[in-house]
Amino acid sequence: MARPDFPRTLGEFQRRFVDEEACRAYLAESRWPDGFRCPGCQQGEALELPGRLLWRCKACGRDTSVTAGTVLHRTRVPLTQWFWAAYLVTTHTPGLSALQLQRQLGIGRYETAWTMLHKLRRAMRRPQREALRDEIEVDETFVGHQEGLRGGRELGERALVVGAVEVRGRGSGRIRLEVVRDSSAASLSGFVKRNIEPGTIVLTDGWQGYAPLVGMGYRHRPKTRGSHPERALVILPRIHQAFGNLKTWLRGTHHGVESKHLPAYLDEFVFRFNRRRTPMAAFQSLLGLTGAHSPTTRKMLYGVELSG
Repeated sequence: MARPDFPRTLGEFQRRFVDEEACRAYLAESRWPDGFRCPGCQQGEALELPGRLLWRCKACGRDTSVTAGTVLHRTRVPLTQWFWAAYLVTTHTPGLSALQLQRQLGIGRYETAWTMLHKLRRAMRRPQREALRDEIEVDETFVGHQEGLRGGRELGERALVVGAVEVRGRGSGRIRLEVVRDSSAASLSGFVKRNIEPGTIVLTDGWQGYAPLVGMGYRHRPKTRGSHPERALVILPRIHQAFGNLKTWLRGTHHGVESKHLPAYLDEFVFRFNRRRTPMAAFQSLLGLTGAHSPTTRKMLYGVELSG
């Protein structure tokens, strides 16, 4: 069964999600498009307890709320505010900072707005998402201080981000971005293996870290960059346009981010970029994905999360 349809205008959004019950019903449809499924015994028959906002499984007796076991687990923030946050972060073109969200929704504490956005960012990475395919540009860039350097191992205040984008004629398809520890063959080939389907044409520059790709089943097409970094814009234009947009977004909307939180911001950028033509559908997708992730702990929010 398909998930519920999504509001296509601001007016429709305001009419549909007027109170907690309307939001709860929509969140349940997004989380369980095929009907309620008990997270304990996986049975589908349940008794709804409207007064307690719970479902009671008829098989094992377990009580479940619509947010239980999700990134919204035990939230004290009203669902109406979560819906507005999801709507704003997916449809606002330049993105949304925690300060902007706090002002827009009248949230009392900045920390609450920051935590809400980070929990939503965690839901933006779809588990078992489809690999990129056909023809892909891959390169890496430094984000943070001293951007634009290449090949070093001591990153200091900067983070090394590797990216891939599908070639779609003169345009771009889907993208993937990850923070990696260094530009070694292990880090770069590991990123490709996690994100790109074997047999795909992979376009890179001549950096030796990509040399193992041929032996991994990829059709590697390295292009010599030469001594001028500007050449990367010519031979790999799509991924460098994505890098440029990423850095502009991080500087303009968020005024920079700490390296330990960068993976979460990359997930948001990828989510929004890949759904840039259907932002209202992205709102519905995000609500559905909140149920695909386990509860968010303090360590998940504040810890260092390197992908490679």
